[in-house]
Amino acid sequence: MSAVDRLEPIFVGRALTKVYQAGAQVVHALRGVDLEIYRGEFVVLLGPSGSGKSTLLNILGGLDTPTSGVARWGEHDIGAADEASRTRFRRDHVGFVFQFYNLIPSLTARENVALVTELATNPMPAEEALRRVGLAERMDHFPSQLSGGEQQRVAIARAIAKRPAVLLCDEPTGALDYETGKVVLQVIADVNEDLGTTAVVITHNAVIAAMATRVLRLADGMIASVQVNSQRASVEMLRW
Repeated sequence: MSAVDRLEPIFVGRALTKVYQAGAQVVHALRGVDLEIYRGEFVVLLGPSGSGKSTLLNILGGLDTPTSGVARWGEHDIGAADEASRTRFRRDHVGFVFQFYNLIPSLTARENVALVTELATNPMPAEEALRRVGLAERMDHFPSQLSGGEQQRVAIARAIAKRPAVLLCDEPTGALDYETGKVVLQVIADVNEDLGTTAVVITHNAVIAAMATRVLRLADGMIASVQVNSQRASVEMLRW
C-alpha cells in the first residue's frame, strides 16, 4: 500500500454510538468510536462477543445506522442517509461475507454468484469470480453438493463479483474447521492483495490478527487499542 493510499481513508467514524432498547434494558453497543479505514488495508476487528464488532461493521456497511455520531464513506455520510441511499451504497461499493453462507439451495454456485452480477454496474463474470476462489471445477454444483468451506468460498465469490471497494466479513471462518478456515482466509487475503479490495474482518480469534495490516481491539463498545503490524503473517503461519 502506497503512502498516498495510506493517507486516503475510505471510511471515517467519529463519536459513533449505538443504543438498543431490549425490553426494559438499554444496551450500549457502541460508546463513542472513532476510526479510519484506509484504501487497500486488511483490517481485523478483534474482540469478545458483545464488544460491538458486528454493530460497527453493520454501520460501516450501511446495514444499520448509528444512534449518534458520523459514519462517512468518502464525502458521504452513510449514517445519516435514507434507506434508498444506503441500499445503493451497499449495492455499488460493499461486498458482505457472513459466518453463514446464505446461498440459495435451488441454484448452482454459478447461479448464486450470477444473481449479484445482474444488479452490479461493472461486474466480473460469475465464472471469473468462482475461479478466483478456486472453484472452477465446482461451478455447476448445488450448495448441498459442496462442503462448508466451498460454500463459504461461493459466498466470497458472490461478494467480489460486483467488484466492491470493500469486503466486510463477519466471522467468515466461525463455522469452519481449522484447515478449511485457513483456505477461506487465504481467499480473502488474495482478494485484498490481487484486487486491491479493502478487507475488514471480524473475529474473536486473536491468531488471525497476525495477518492484518492493522488490528482494532474492541471492548465494551469502544476501541481499546490499535495495533499496526509492520510484518504480516501468511495464512500458512497461523496456528490456533
